[in-house]
Amino acid sequence: MFDIEFDPVAPGLLVDALGDSARAEARLIATRMAAVADLLAQRTAELNIEGVHPNYMILTGFARASAEVGAALNLTSGAASRLVEQAEALRDRLPRLAALLSDGETDWRTVEIVIARTRFVSPTVMEQIDEELAQRITGWQCWSDGRITTTVDAKVRTLDPAAICEREHATERRRVKVRARGDGTAKIDGIVTTRAGLTFDTRLSEMAARVCSKDPRSTDQLRSDAVEAMAEWRELSCECGRAECPVRSTAESPETAKPSEPVQVVVNVIAERDTVLGTGATAGYVCGFGVVDAEQVRELAADATTRLVTEPDVDAAAALRYQPTVSVQRWVRCRDLTCRFPGCEHPAESCDIDHTVPFDHHDPARGGLTVPSNLKCLCRFHHRLKTFGGWSDEQYPDGTVVWTSPSGRTYRTTPGGADLFNSFSLAPCGQPSPQRPRTVTRAARIEQVRAKNRRLRPVNKVYRRTEAARRRELERRRNRNRMRATLKFFKGDEPSTSPYCTWINDPFEPEELPPDWAPPPPPPPGPEDPPF
Repeated sequence: MFDIEFDPVAPGLLVDALGDSARAEARLIATRMAAVADLLAQRTAELNIEGVHPNYMILTGFARASAEVGAALNLTSGAASRLVEQAEALRDRLPRLAALLSDGETDWRTVEIVIARTRFVSPTVMEQIDEELAQRITGWQCWSDGRITTTVDAKVRTLDPAAICEREHATERRRVKVRARGDGTAKIDGIVTTRAGLTFDTRLSEMAARVCSKDPRSTDQLRSDAVEAMAEWRELSCECGRAECPVRSTAESPETAKPSEPVQVVVNVIAERDTVLGTGATAGYVCGFGVVDAEQVRELAADATTRLVTEPDVDAAAALRYQPTVSVQRWVRCRDLTCRFPGCEHPAESCDIDHTVPFDHHDPARGGLTVPSNLKCLCRFHHRLKTFGGWSDEQYPDGTVVWTSPSGRTYRTTPGGADLFNSFSLAPCGQPSPQRPRTVTRAARIEQVRAKNRRLRPVNKVYRRTEAARRRELERRRNRNRMRATLKFFKGDEPSTSPYCTWINDPFEPEELPPDWAPPPPPPPGPEDPPF
């Protein structure tokens, strides 16, 4: 037992402090969003000033504001664009809700849900929704995200059905991504067709089931290893270690082994010389993937072609040519690893090689030499932003780049290879791929989504009706077959004489429907049917 006395008033004071800090946080967020919205208005208005070079119109005010917000707050391009879009929505579409946030009467979590769920509402309806939600939102303090979402969706569905996103039954969104997890493993994330998914799942299960029962791996581990075996066009080998293993003996039998060409896969790995030779423990870097440990580097390098990468000596003639040599490009990409703009981690392999001091095509000797100390990697978006967006940069011999934004703020980025390898100098850059510059206005994009919703609504209605009818038909067939099986169990081949279920004497019905099966059309409404 412990004889400790607590102040009974203290918990209440602590809870009050939590509430006060939450309201203060809401006010700070409102101030930040107002500043972002004002910056967007400023950058957009600058494009309408007479005398602006027409090339500056390549980058919209939204893109320029997003780049500056991302650099100032250390956000990715996607996160910065989302923040600017939310600030614009609060200022132009939800001013009453913004006022509640500024007064600390609501929290950012609720406001963010409202912004997301009213994104495609037409301006004429938006004012009414803003007013009604502002009157009710102060009573949502104890509501969950799901309840807030449902309430806002119900209001939008009532006032503007075209703003509710319809599901699109299409395969255009197919994709497969492989991401490094940072612990020596990778995560595969994909969207495939139903048939491909079922085939893949069945194939993994079949390969995992072929190993013998003594294999020490779990089912999940076997399925994971089967992915690697499938990618290399081979069978999954058993790891039980027994000489008499039937799976192992079959796989290693020269009589039954099928000759196949080895799968050639190109993977670019950057590592220190000592790591590759087995005497070092420095981690390596797989281009476009991420960091791998020293053992994985040696495993990848065992059967690979290696190339020594050193800073090249550029002769005078090559320095005056616009196109860098292959060795210079390789060195710059290995040094930078990613795009060198603040907050961008677009892989260097797909970046442009940019001259920090512009190359003078008329008189190359005047400056802008094609040497590593004047070259860096920039993705296409940030390359265009530097050229037409008002940003300037200065590069130092160690690869450090100091950026100056249109508002005069400076940001420092350093080569990405420096944190991993001693061959490069000082610190890295880092973060996800930028968005492409916007080519249509926000109003046009919203109208496109609304038009798609109107087009998909009747399609989805027919789809839902067909799927429901298929389920009913399959259930009906299963029930009838179950009753036929029961009759056969009790009476054998003797038919039923009941006048109520004459269908029970019919043959068993197939319990699968063809892909083109369609339900009968609904009957026309009768004169006395209600209009709903």
